[in-house]
Amino acid sequence: MAAQYPVNLVVDGRPCLVVGGGSVARRKVEGLLACGADVTVIAPSVDAAIAALPVRVVARAYEPGDVIGYRLVVAATGDPSVNGTVFDDAEAAGVWVNAADDPARCTFTLPAVARRGQLLVAVSTGGASPAMAAWLRDKIAAGLGEEYEVLLRLLSEARVTIQGSGRPTEDVDWPSVLDSHMLDLIRAGEIGKAREHLEACLSSS
Repeated sequence: MAAQYPVNLVVDGRPCLVVGGGSVARRKVEGLLACGADVTVIAPSVDAAIAALPVRVVARAYEPGDVIGYRLVVAATGDPSVNGTVFDDAEAAGVWVNAADDPARCTFTLPAVARRGQLLVAVSTGGASPAMAAWLRDKIAAGLGEEYEVLLRLLSEARVTIQGSGRPTEDVDWPSVLDSHMLDLIRAGEIGKAREHLEACLSSS
């Protein structure tokens, strides 16, 4: 498979389709809903866990052309033939599509993700081994305490202040700021001192 171009999609309020009604489809639906997507599910039968979610359920088999009008499609039927049809339709319609556990029928793959507030760490193997991606994600996530979420908030506030002053944020020596002892201050509960330290670093850079 060719090298993949990493990107974070904004699906908030966008129509997304999941074809399939089992446990794999449920996980895909939950991931989309967590990001604000407007989700429709098409499947002859749907797990009660999916039916209980805020989605539109179309209780029938997939039909050619069902992908039209959606921004993103996930095929998770467990049937290679159906997933292949969904992939072919989506490709023809210019719609991004992922077929669960079938990298050859994907125009995008889904990484293993760890979230800490707005901080998102994604690990991908390009569909070669989802198990390894999840394993490595868990190892990385174990080292991401709540202090990183606080650090991100402070940096975001500082960035907005810099932009408001008309100064380009690209000129700031962010690596030096991040390599300072800000995390130690945050871990110690000294948020105010961490903010003061950040301001001092930025004023001298």
